[in-house]
Amino acid sequence: MLLLEPGWPGILLSALFGFVLALIGFNIMHDACHGSYSRSKWINEFFGYSMNFLGSNQFIWKIKHNRIHHTFTNVDGIDDDIIKVPVLRHCKSQPYKKIHRYQHIYGFFLYAISTILWVSLTDSQKYFGKNISGTPITDFPLREHVIFWLSKLFYVFFYIALPIWVLGFMPWLVGYLIMNAVFGITLSIVFQLAHAVEITHFEDANNKNVKVEKEWAAHQVETTADFAMDNRIINWLVGGLNFQVVHHLFPLVSHVHYPAIQPIVRRVSEKHGIVYRSFPGIGSAIASHVNYLKQLGQGE
Repeated sequence: MLLLEPGWPGILLSALFGFVLALIGFNIMHDACHGSYSRSKWINEFFGYSMNFLGSNQFIWKIKHNRIHHTFTNVDGIDDDIIKVPVLRHCKSQPYKKIHRYQHIYGFFLYAISTILWVSLTDSQKYFGKNISGTPITDFPLREHVIFWLSKLFYVFFYIALPIWVLGFMPWLVGYLIMNAVFGITLSIVFQLAHAVEITHFEDANNKNVKVEKEWAAHQVETTADFAMDNRIINWLVGGLNFQVVHHLFPLVSHVHYPAIQPIVRRVSEKHGIVYRSFPGIGSAIASHVNYLKQLGQGE
């Protein structure tokens, strides 16, 4: 503690920087990578590379998120967003380990280091393996190979080498860990609340050819949940990702239109007997996520 006391302004700034990085991911990167940030293709492409500034890779993320996650939402064995075994158990079809009984606690530590894992592990696994949870990456152009490596070099310079040179190793290390903890937890919580909660549905595609009985739109409504839809501050901060059902149905529409579209989607869903899943606030959504991890940790 004595080591940290003189640097509290730096610690607070590091935390704020991590939070701002998450907001860039929510409000700029996410829409741009979906092609909904602008009507201009090149503007979307340009701002989509903010993902590379955050430490990951736009090209890989588009395959992982746009193609796979948005097509096979909550389908275990295909959707990479819910395949974190054996460290986390996200649905009943995944094998149970004794360590999972504590996942509702240690899961948040994993969220805190998730952005560090982007840079140091998961991107490289997908890049060198040319595979995302069983889905092959077949179209990796030379341009994207160059951008991948240049982005990683930029990250090492901007986030590691330069601050160590200016501040020294220990101040950099403390600030880097705090920045990533805030960044990772903020990102993870918002995205987890959309799918890994008690009220969403999952499908199992492990070791068999699964046929989802519901058509695509109905499947999206059943596997996705909204939260805090009446909270304008949260909606502004998370770039409309609290309206996840609308986003999954209309990923090419800018998030600024989600509040107007949501009542229509709910009304049509109820008309056709499809349950529209939502939480009144972010607190109840987080509680449901924790309870869900706890239930799965008990072998349920």
